[in-house]
Amino acid sequence: MAGKVSDSGGDLDENSEINVTPFIDVMLVLLIIFMVAAPLATVDMKVDLPQSVSKPTPRDDKPVFVTLNADLGLAIGNEETVREEFAAQLQRLTEGNTETRVLLRADKAVDYGELMTVMNLIQNAGYTKIALVGLEGAPGR
Repeated sequence: MAGKVSDSGGDLDENSEINVTPFIDVMLVLLIIFMVAAPLATVDMKVDLPQSVSKPTPRDDKPVFVTLNADLGLAIGNEETVREEFAAQLQRLTEGNTETRVLLRADKAVDYGELMTVMNLIQNAGYTKIALVGLEGAPGR
């Protein structure tokens, strides 16, 4: 703490200077607290996923593609299907082999919840080997 003492015959002069050291200390402590707490407060953030540049995995001889269009229409291979007949058509196409890998592709305008609904349809039909199909692209796009 700073103080000013003058020797003027026993009376102390009035000190009109403000001591800012405690104020600066408090401000630095608050700055550190906010710097630590600000990243923790971020809950809702936009996710812009990059395209994959990894090497594609080898495909089966006859892959089974399930397509979810932008209008939420379903197709197995190149045949349009309705959700009520989806499991039966998938069983017929794979000849009942539930170990067949199912490649799921969806339009990028499709809601994530709809994509999960189709994945649940595939799993309810007994297929557990589900892969998502995306575009292979250059990094940094």
